[in-house]
Parts: sequence; structure tokens; C-alpha cells
Amino acid sequence: MVNRSVLVTGATGGLGTAVSAAFSAAGWRVVAPQRRRPDPVDGPEGDAPVRIVADLTDPRDAARVAEVAAGDPEAPLRAVVNLVGGYASGGLLHETPVEDFERMLTINLRPTHLVTRAALPHLVAAGGGAVVCVAARAAVAPFPGAAGYVTAKAAVLGFAAAVATEYKAAGVRCNSVLPSVIDTPTNRDAMPDADHTRWVDPAEIASVIRFLASDESAPTSGAAVPVYGRA
Repeated sequence: MVNRSVLVTGATGGLGTAVSAAFSAAGWRVVAPQRRRPDPVDGPEGDAPVRIVADLTDPRDAARVAEVAAGDPEAPLRAVVNLVGGYASGGLLHETPVEDFERMLTINLRPTHLVTRAALPHLVAAGGGAVVCVAARAAVAPFPGAAGYVTAKAAVLGFAAAVATEYKAAGVRCNSVLPSVIDTPTNRDAMPDADHTRWVDPAEIASVIRFLASDESAPTSGAAVPVYGRA
């Protein structure tokens, strides 16, 4: 029986699909914002996510999404999962245009900040809950040619730690997961010659995220959890 809601950003991506499925299977009401109008759902809609069109870089849209996520009194908002992000590589830092550097911050940090900021009052009002952010192994183990991405994901780690500290007394926990290379069709297309057996399956990461959002992980906040697979 559905008795709690989770707001999952980036729910239509390779990882997001697995995360939405994991929460639905565990009995959560899933609210999944996306940039374009949702496609019609085939089959029963009972376990389908609640879709809402929104631009999560816009504060007003982020606030509207949080209102929808918290709008079912029978299933209060108890978790937020921030999956929206992106990757771009380039040259060394002095060869990277500032616009490209800032774009990585906009894509990876701004939606996480705006959605979490909008959802926190609802989590506090519901008696507490959990926020899970997706950083990357690159945040703690940088590699050349991706300074903007590395900086943005490190900022996500810092942001999550700040939320964990500021809202501890209100019963809101915040943790991060740090994937390496996720085994998605997009990544396979981009790296066809890589050893895909070393990558981490989206369903495995989804299980960790669901755990961090659940009551089972109640003592855990401020953690940065590696989900590297064998990569």
C-alpha cells in the first residue's frame, strides 16, 4: 500500500528508470518531473510514476514540482532523489571556455539545489525524510579533461554535506552516492570498446539509493557512498 512519496529527478534516464522502478516496487508513490510532455503509459497505471513537465533549472518549476510531490495527504513526501546531471569532456582547464565550465555547474548543481531547497519545508513538515544526491567518483578521484564536471560533482558532495548538517535536528538526512561508469545504452554507445562487465548496473545503484531513502538507513546521514562496481 502506497503511504509515502518520493520525488525523483532525472527519472527518464538510464539510472532514473531503475530508481523509479525500485521505489515503485517498494510501495512508494513516485513523482517524476521531466522536460517534455510524458508519453502515454501502456497498461495499468497504478505503479506508474506521476509525471509532470518542468524545467528544474527554474526556481518556480522546482517549487511547483515539490508541491505536487507533497500534494497527496495519504502519501506525504518523505524522500528526494537528485539524479539530474550531465557530463562533458574537453581540453585542459586553460583550454576550456568559461561558458562550458559554468554549464557543468548549471546542469549538475543548480537542479539539485533548487529541488532540494523547494522540498525541504515539505520534508520537515512531514516529520523528516531523506535526500539522496548523485555525485561521481570523479569528485574524489579527478581525471584530466573534465575540470567543469569534476568541480560540479565535488560541489554536489559539499552541498549534500551542508544539507545533512543544517537539517539534522529536523529529522532530514542527506547522503550521496558516487558512481563510476554506469552501464547504460548511452555509455555503451559512447565507449563501445570498453570492458562493460566492469561497469555498475543501474539496478544495483538504485538499490543503494532506495536503502538510503528508507527507514532502514535511519542512522546514516552525511555519507558519500561509493558505487563503483568493478570499474
